Amino acid sequence: MKIDKTKTNSIRKAFGKTLVQVGELNERIVVMDADLACSTQTKMFGDKFPDRFFDCGIAEQDMVATAAGMASEGKIPFVASFAMFATGRTYDQIRNGICYPCFNVKIIGTHGGVTVGEDGATHQALEDISLMRNIPHMTVIVPADSRECEEVIKYAALHDGPMYIRISRSNVPDIFDEHYHFNIHKAVVVEEGTDVTVFTNGETLAEVLLAAEELKKENISVEVINVPVVKPLDIQTVINSAKKTKFAVTVENHSTIGGLGSAICETLATKYPSKVYRVGINDEFGQSGKSEELLEYYGLDAKTLVKRIRTMYKKEQENL
Repeated sequence: MKIDKTKTNSIRKAFGKTLVQVGELNERIVVMDADLACSTQTKMFGDKFPDRFFDCGIAEQDMVATAAGMASEGKIPFVASFAMFATGRTYDQIRNGICYPCFNVKIIGTHGGVTVGEDGATHQALEDISLMRNIPHMTVIVPADSRECEEVIKYAALHDGPMYIRISRSNVPDIFDEHYHFNIHKAVVVEEGTDVTVFTNGETLAEVLLAAEELKKENISVEVINVPVVKPLDIQTVINSAKKTKFAVTVENHSTIGGLGSAICETLATKYPSKVYRVGINDEFGQSGKSEELLEYYGLDAKTLVKRIRTMYKKEQENL
């Protein structure tokens, strides 16, 4: 698949626009924000439906607890903040106030991963997916582009139960067109291959696809699988591809501990024992810098992924 990095769109804006669309269809939907409405793009909903929008201030714990109360009365709250604060600061409220009673609250964590950029380590959520996928009843989704985000938000508005949706700060290339349909139960084979399987999601999908194009020139055939739903994981697609290529790599803008890489490893360890190479942030904090510089520094950009996947592949070939 050809990716044009010069043409990008904001996943956050897609989120904001789609919130308005689902809000028009269902009056039970309310939106809550933690003094970040312009950054998260929930301002669009607030402008359209001021009576159903609540700015809770810099008080994410109160926001989440209030959302649980609203859900108990039949409302469908969408709560948004930076991923670091939407999950880390509110973990107790999410676990005990939302997931334990299985309330219908949608938590949107924007600005996920190191691509938050200059805001630095304190604002770069690298543990959020790990935190959320460990809680019973929680669904965890990471959209890769604007179209997928639109589909995910529309699904979330109809889905009954707690959900965490993580979206990036940076603009990303369009990958999916108007024909794309999100399926909670399915990972998406975006590019078929025979030598290597790369499982990824979010904004790193575009980087992986660019890397796959370059590796194709070296006769290394990469199967690229988009895994937007980290929980519940599409186990069968994971197993089928691992059996096909016999070589799996995971790429994620998140810690290599507890996120997508861990989910893939856990699945293959019990269902089809395989070696898995995990590419992500290796048990460290992020740092301040431009988003593209940080992607390169942590080895998540296409150019570095080409080198890393090539090296891993050759190593595996030597061991055959």
